[in-house]
Amino acid sequence: MIMKQKLLLSLLLVTASLFAFGQEKGLTKISVMYPYAEGKTFNMEYYETRHMPMVAAYLGENLVKYTIEKGLSAGAPNQPLPFMAIGAFYVKSLSEYQSAIAPNIDKIRADIANYTNAVPVILVSEVVK
Repeated sequence: MIMKQKLLLSLLLVTASLFAFGQEKGLTKISVMYPYAEGKTFNMEYYETRHMPMVAAYLGENLVKYTIEKGLSAGAPNQPLPFMAIGAFYVKSLSEYQSAIAPNIDKIRADIANYTNAVPVILVSEVVK
């Protein structure tokens, strides 16, 4: 009996992971990247608990998910860290994203000073796979 339960659980986990991978295909991803440079600072705790939830709330049902990444190192040894942090929003519609952000852009920009002195770089892309 225990063997059947383990097999069933394994099957469910595999099915769930297959569903999870590829869920983003076709979505629009807005990456907000904060370049590292000497003298630049980043308050991850504020970004995670205040800024990103604020922006996510503006996006409503169009938002599928958002992620927050903390830069650790460059890809090559002994190279400077390219980005301190990257935040990404996965949305169903770019036009709906733009419509939701436009009336709130001043609040979003004003909040940046609360967690960093870096100027963000933004990349809008389509998730292919």
